[in-house]
Amino acid sequence: MADGGEGTLDAILHAIGADATRATMALPVASGTVRDAYYGLLHEVGGEVAVIEVAEIVGLTDAAGVRTDVGARTTIGIGILMRALLDRGVRDFRIGLGGSSTNDGGAGLLQALGVRLADAQGAAVAPTADGLAALAFVDARGLDPRVAESRLAILSDVNNPLCGALGATAVFGPQKGVTPERVERFDATLARFAARAEDAFGRPVATRPGSGAAGGLGFALQLLGGTMASGAEVVADLVALDAALADADWAITGEGRSDAQTLLNKAPFIVAQRARRAGVPVTLLSGAIDAGALPALGAHFAGCFGLPAGPATLDDCVGNAAAWLTDRATAIARLWSAAQRT
Repeated sequence: MADGGEGTLDAILHAIGADATRATMALPVASGTVRDAYYGLLHEVGGEVAVIEVAEIVGLTDAAGVRTDVGARTTIGIGILMRALLDRGVRDFRIGLGGSSTNDGGAGLLQALGVRLADAQGAAVAPTADGLAALAFVDARGLDPRVAESRLAILSDVNNPLCGALGATAVFGPQKGVTPERVERFDATLARFAARAEDAFGRPVATRPGSGAAGGLGFALQLLGGTMASGAEVVADLVALDAALADADWAITGEGRSDAQTLLNKAPFIVAQRARRAGVPVTLLSGAIDAGALPALGAHFAGCFGLPAGPATLDDCVGNAAAWLTDRATAIARLWSAAQRT
């Protein structure tokens, strides 16, 4: 399972099997350096469907990307990949948002697709959070016309707007390295960028649910005509989760860290909802569990378990993840087995 973030590409390709291809392309990542990144192609009757996982290109797990100051990170690589796929004849895209390290409002993606970003003197500005501070004009006349012929399905579990107290910078910026003193400045920069971009496209989307996803990539993709969809629901259908649950006695799901946000349509919550409809108990096994969220989580899961058995450093958690996962899963299975016997 996945919900648009890390693992979405793997989950979809595994589900589709022989009718899917994993491919690579050398792309600029968040830092601007170039490396090979994966994407997928689904071979459907009506033509090829591209699967792009944003976290694969500008993910928080990219060490080089997060070493670059967040104000200098860009989503240009995603736009370059889309343009290459358009050249290939692809007109159907499924784009998973989540786990991104960028906060550029999708400016890099738009620039790669032909949108011009300029300062008051007409000079191009960098499509980054810092570069957009000098933005005066957005010109969408150079946008690749093939985008209008395409279907953009945006897979996300986030319904935040682009700006404001619930926006991309205020809510998700800190985990990407936006320091408290820069939150207001970055948010104001994105608000100005959004106003100019909306004028250029004639499409107001900054306040739409999901515009704040992936540092504002949700905003840029909706500007291009993309439609939001629950990433977890889409993936659940593709992997035939309901059919699997129909023959199941028990479901186990999990994520990196479970807290109150888990219940906002993240993958484990969608599994829990579908399992309940099938009459199947579901247990949560995550890297960590927020103790404060246990009462709310407990209403949906038959047991919530985190991996560390006690205090642990980050290095301990990284180094022992596989062993701890095995140990905890074994313990849960023994508990289940004992319950079945009684």
